[in-house]
Amino acid sequence: MAHNSSHTTRSASPSPEQPWLDGQRDALVRWTHRARQPHGFAWLDDDGVPDREKGVQTWITARATHVAALAHLHGDSTAGELAEHGVRALLDSLRDDQEGGWFARIAADGTPVSTDKAGYEHAFVLLAAASATSAAVPSANELLDRASRVVLDHFWDGEAGLCRESWDRSWRAAEPYGGANSNMHMVEAFLATAAATGDTAWARRASRIADFLIGEQARAHGYRLPEHYTPDWQVLPEYNRDRPDDPFRPYGWTPGHSIEWARLLVHLEAALPDPGGELLDHAENLFATAVRHSWSRDGAEGFCYTLDWSDRPVVRLRMHWVAAEAAAAAEVLHRRTRRERYRELAQHWWDHIRTHLVDGRGNWVHELGADNQPSSVVWRGRPDVYHGYTAASLASGLRVPGYAIRSTGNWTD
Repeated sequence: MAHNSSHTTRSASPSPEQPWLDGQRDALVRWTHRARQPHGFAWLDDDGVPDREKGVQTWITARATHVAALAHLHGDSTAGELAEHGVRALLDSLRDDQEGGWFARIAADGTPVSTDKAGYEHAFVLLAAASATSAAVPSANELLDRASRVVLDHFWDGEAGLCRESWDRSWRAAEPYGGANSNMHMVEAFLATAAATGDTAWARRASRIADFLIGEQARAHGYRLPEHYTPDWQVLPEYNRDRPDDPFRPYGWTPGHSIEWARLLVHLEAALPDPGGELLDHAENLFATAVRHSWSRDGAEGFCYTLDWSDRPVVRLRMHWVAAEAAAAAEVLHRRTRRERYRELAQHWWDHIRTHLVDGRGNWVHELGADNQPSSVVWRGRPDVYHGYTAASLASGLRVPGYAIRSTGNWTD
């Protein structure tokens, strides 16, 4: 088996027109340039102006660094220095040089604001470090070494085969909660790290996370993934019922995460030397269940954000990241299975994205109401380019380290 990861490749016929996809990637990178601040990358409003009240957040800076590293790999001459800026910010400004790890947020002047150490943020630091290492960004190896050690020392629970959620600054008190969302992003980061280092132990760790959350929990719940758990990994089905639109821990199940998991399972299958057939089965079941229950459920196109355990919509808002992940997952499943139905779905969702989410400002509208008009109930502004850039890259057939696909007996990027 040959795993081709040494050069940029393109699929023969991406769903949207290639010039449009290229334009979207370029626009998202330009938006990232606008977010650049001395200590990282800012949260931008709808007009692309930094929101100073939100300071500099690690997850945004790490995602921007990851995107810049990919853009550098994809030939964007402006992106290498942008990725290097992100690496330096993660090494210098956002890193806790006393206790180790990364602050969740610092003020615009570099003063720490939120000092807890969360798995969600650390997953993206690891992802950024791995992508920047694959792109040969200066100092990325140092960042990857530091991030790897922090994740293994403090977040990875080898006995459970899962990652802990968060700690206080000094790593003495762990949060009494287990989260599927942060573990999903750890899977993504582990795959990117395996690709950057050649160390398949990272892929095996990712596989253990997937075994529990998907192979056990999602399958036991009809491929509806419970997101919230006790510290010993018992399901908390009523968690945040009183805060159903929480941006990171909403009540119920989140179809967009199932769709995102479906894509990641295909990449995980390609990263393992002997994956078996269950990963693809899980991916297709997650995808089908999520699409069936969340797409166009209430009279208008779009994916409902969350559903209850009877599959009734709870939060009917449409998030840009769900549409992006749906288009990306459909593209990946088409390449993996060659089933034309996935290509048709990808085309349909790209049309939806072009109609409702792309407005010419350079970054996609982040949230729509049930009427597909812009909304700001959960997300204000446009802090993120990561999902859009990922989807456009996969639709273009561009190399993304860690996102390999096994297709018709061959390994492709």
